[in-house]
Amino acid sequence: MQRRAFAFAALTGAAILSSFGAGRVQAARGDAVLPEGLTFRGLTGETLALDDWRGRPVLVVNTASRCGFTRQYDEMQALYDRFSDRGLVVLAVPSGYFNQELASDAEVAQFCEVNFGLTFPMAGITPVRGSRAHPFYAWLAETHGFAPRWNFNKVLLGPDGRVAGTWGSMASPTGGVIVRAVEAALAGA
Repeated sequence: MQRRAFAFAALTGAAILSSFGAGRVQAARGDAVLPEGLTFRGLTGETLALDDWRGRPVLVVNTASRCGFTRQYDEMQALYDRFSDRGLVVLAVPSGYFNQELASDAEVAQFCEVNFGLTFPMAGITPVRGSRAHPFYAWLAETHGFAPRWNFNKVLLGPDGRVAGTWGSMASPTGGVIVRAVEAALAGA
């Protein structure tokens, strides 16, 4: 019985780790360009139009306030601080899909302000998977086969509106893989 429990735990752990996607880049299906007109409702009700950032790289991260990866907010801010003057946009997209988000946009805003002092744009709580997924995430799933498998999955859009890379939760926003991808995207801007 103990042996079976260990095997189950090992398989379950492997499945969980693979869902976090430890820094791999997922290849795009085709050469799809981000459609025009996609917007997010901002955390305080404003409209965040992806078209406003065309010509600039945009790192989109689905986030959650009560997740083991929430500390990555600090790394997202550090990446934004390092590269925003050169054109990088970091967009946080809080999502309750994995049941680790607070109940309202106001609570998320307060949590992020008190704990992290974030200065990059943040969407309101947004569905990121399935039939109710935001149009941005529906486009990613349809054209690139990418849907967040957990919180803090990352998508880098190049200045041309094409996906330059996707990474799972384990990939640090300030790690070498993402920093190199951001630098390459900035060089192409």
